[in-house]
Amino acid sequence: MKFIEQEFPSLRFRRNRKSEKIRNLISETNISANDFIWPVFICEGNNVEQNVPSMPGVKRRSIDRLVEAASEAFDLGIPAICLFPYTEQSLRTEDCAEAWNPDNLSNKASRAIKKAVPDLVVMSDVALDPYNINGHDGFVENGKIVNDKTVEALVKQALSQAEAGVDVIGPSDMMDGRILAIRSALETNGYSDVAIMSYSAKYSSSFYGPFRDAVGASGALTGDKKTYQMDIANSNEALRLVARDLKEGADMVMIKPGMPYLDICRRVKETFGVPTFAYQVSGEYAMLSAAFENEWLERNKIIIETLLAFKRSGCDGILTYFAPEAAKLLKL
Repeated sequence: MKFIEQEFPSLRFRRNRKSEKIRNLISETNISANDFIWPVFICEGNNVEQNVPSMPGVKRRSIDRLVEAASEAFDLGIPAICLFPYTEQSLRTEDCAEAWNPDNLSNKASRAIKKAVPDLVVMSDVALDPYNINGHDGFVENGKIVNDKTVEALVKQALSQAEAGVDVIGPSDMMDGRILAIRSALETNGYSDVAIMSYSAKYSSSFYGPFRDAVGASGALTGDKKTYQMDIANSNEALRLVARDLKEGADMVMIKPGMPYLDICRRVKETFGVPTFAYQVSGEYAMLSAAFENEWLERNKIIIETLLAFKRSGCDGILTYFAPEAAKLLKL
């Protein structure tokens, strides 16, 4: 970008800041409810809402209550939600077979939402950790997370979700080759219109703790996820991963976590120019919520400021637990 050189007093930046109307007129970054994907947690039962202690204000909802919440979100202008199931302990197994059960919690929720709010985009999570007794995103054999066998299971999981009416498949597992395998299976089985938003640059971050509480995976996890999630020190690797996933058939890509990795969001958008998303993850949400509860930060202003930061970095959209609240604030 070439800047025109001027000197004071012909150059006074404050002229363009003197009123709200002028500031709005020249604002470089804008945000609306259309930019949000709302991550939600599902639990069994009827008329159930369970608070997630490490995420104040976030709830696990039974399908009936989730459908109500999804309808309200749609009315606020939020175009999409992303489903994460809290799987009962008895259904967590070594073989993770519940992951592709046509009537598992996530698939039942997808059908119910698409029936009640057909125009709401439903995104699903493709990974084995909600169903794995070991808490990992892939099969564990002799203490190692095996890749190719896991990919075969992820394909079955993705197909079951497509059959349930999911609009966007979200592989979050970070196994090698899973995008190509899932895309090929979707095409072969008549689901060519189902999009893939790949968690292409998912870092092995410490910001995920509250999420694992929300889906009941934290207590089950043995070891860590560093052999398949990205090294937090790496940046160039993220670009290689995005390039690979796009070549294999991803329609959109995601960076996770969000605010600590806005440099990656910028590099991905500038390099590839593809639909780029970021996830304002549970640890980010919990950190901000703690500051709000202690009145250290001004809630309404900080929520919008953080979401604007994602858009300014080049993101086309944000997965955020603040989505309904932010949508309401933007209507004020």
